[in-house]
Amino acid sequence: MSTKVDAVVKLGGSLLAHPTHFQPMLDALAEAATRRRLVIVPGGGTFADAVRVVDATIGLGDDAAHWMAVLAMDQFAYLVASRIPRGVVVRDERQIGAAIRASRVPVLAPSRWLQEVDPLPHTWTVTSDSISAWAAGQLGARRLVLIKAPDSPPGEHGLDGYFARALPAGVSYAVVTAEHPRLIEAAIDADGDG
Repeated sequence: MSTKVDAVVKLGGSLLAHPTHFQPMLDALAEAATRRRLVIVPGGGTFADAVRVVDATIGLGDDAAHWMAVLAMDQFAYLVASRIPRGVVVRDERQIGAAIRASRVPVLAPSRWLQEVDPLPHTWTVTSDSISAWAAGQLGARRLVLIKAPDSPPGEHGLDGYFARALPAGVSYAVVTAEHPRLIEAAIDADGDG
């Protein structure tokens, strides 16, 4: 049975560098989840940055770098789930559905699900932006909201190089910066692209 969600919300890992915006955004997501079936997909943040440093220093190879960066998303998922009311780490579509039915807020640790189907190229042009777009398609979401750090480039300039190819037809998206947590619900409800 397919799990349908209203929206996938990608929470940028770069928010860890902005602690004054981090918890208010999590609180806004928890509030939105009381009215919508949401799934949070965490970025990699400083965890993925560590992988980038090692890759730049000694060279990891595309496969190792890809899976290590995906595992960084798993690490951030545990942090987010521990800080969001009713948050729970989930690993696949079945667990997402169970969390939503239990009135919990699912935070996706995507490594297991991605390893099972391996749907995306193993390259640094694929980040949590593209992974969240892929997840939106798998979960039947009508909306994808990408939350970026306050200092992120506006609009599509802050999205990864593979995002346009990963975004399924019929899924609209919005980019919101973290200094505007009140806009999250409007972004989830809005129609149209960009």
